[in-house]
Amino acid sequence: MTAPRILPANDREAIALAADALRAGDLVAFPTETVYGLGADAGDPRAVAKVYAAKGRPSFNPLISHFADTASAQAHGAFGDAAMRLADAFWPGPLTLVVSRNQASNISDLACAGLETVALRVPKGADAHALLAAFGGPVVAPSANRSGYVSATTAQHVAGDLGEAVAIVLDGGPTGIGIESTIVDCSGERARILRSGAITREQVREVLGELLSDDDAHDGEIAAPGMMASHYAPSVPVRLDARSILAGEAAILFGGTEPSGLENAAHVANLSTSGDLIEAAANLFTVLRDLDAAGARAIAVAPIPQTGLGEAINDRLRRAAAPRDSGS
Repeated sequence: MTAPRILPANDREAIALAADALRAGDLVAFPTETVYGLGADAGDPRAVAKVYAAKGRPSFNPLISHFADTASAQAHGAFGDAAMRLADAFWPGPLTLVVSRNQASNISDLACAGLETVALRVPKGADAHALLAAFGGPVVAPSANRSGYVSATTAQHVAGDLGEAVAIVLDGGPTGIGIESTIVDCSGERARILRSGAITREQVREVLGELLSDDDAHDGEIAAPGMMASHYAPSVPVRLDARSILAGEAAILFGGTEPSGLENAAHVANLSTSGDLIEAAANLFTVLRDLDAAGARAIAVAPIPQTGLGEAINDRLRRAAAPRDSGS
C-alpha cells in the first residue's frame, strides 16, 4: 500500500496544496477536534463517491458537510429556531445539525444520500478552519478510517488505514476529543438526537428545552436520517436486474451491455458507459431523480455488479424498489 503525503497542518503552503487537491477531486484527510476527517469536495459527486470507495462504506449513508463558519453553513440549509439556538451555542464545535436542504445548495445528491435534508457542521480548531477557509466550500468529511475500523485520531492512523486512497494527510497531531460529533435532526417540528457524541443530551436539552424530543426515533440500524426501507424511492415503481425493457419504462444501464427491448424505453440513462463503479455511484441519485421527473410509468434497472461500490449501489436500488411504507 502506497503511503499518502503527510504534511504539517499548521503550514500555509500545505493548506494551499490540500485545498488544491480538494478542487481537483482528490481526497484529503485533516484533523478536527473530534477525529480525523476524510475530506472531499461536497459539490463533486465523483469525489464523494471516492470517499465511499476508500472507506469501503457498506451503504450510501448521508455524509456531513463541513464549513469554515456558521454563515457559510446557513447558505445550504433552512435553520429554524432549534437549529439557530444550537448553532449559536455549539458552533464551532462537535455538533452536526440536520436541516432541510436549500434549493440553491451545491452539495451533491450523493453526499445527501438522495434526501431532502443535509447534515452540516462547523468544526472547531485552527487546522480544520484553515483548510475549509482556503477551499471556500462545503467539504464532506466522515471519519478517516475504513468502515468498521476504529476512528483515526492521528495522521499515522489515517495513512496506515487508507494509504494511497488519500492524496494528502494534514498532520495536526492527536485529536483532542477522539469521538465523533453529536448529530441532531432539526428538520421536523421537534429536534431529535440521531447520534450521541461529544456534546451530551443534557447540554442539548439545556439549550432547547421542550424543543428536544425524548424520542430519538431511529431503530438502531444506523444513526442517520431517512433509512426506512422504502426511502430514496421514486414516485414510480422500480424493477431491478432487468434483462429486458418493457414498453413505456425508463431504463437505467451500466456499462456496455444493453438489455433486450431497449427500443421500448421511454428514456435511457447509463450510470457509467465504461463500467466504472465510482462514476456510477456519483450519478445514481441524480439519474433516479431525472428519470422520475421524466414521466415514465416505471424504471427498469439493468444488472449492476455486487463488488466494491456495486454493493452500496444495489443497496440503494433495493430501497428504491421496496414497497412503500404506509407512513412515509
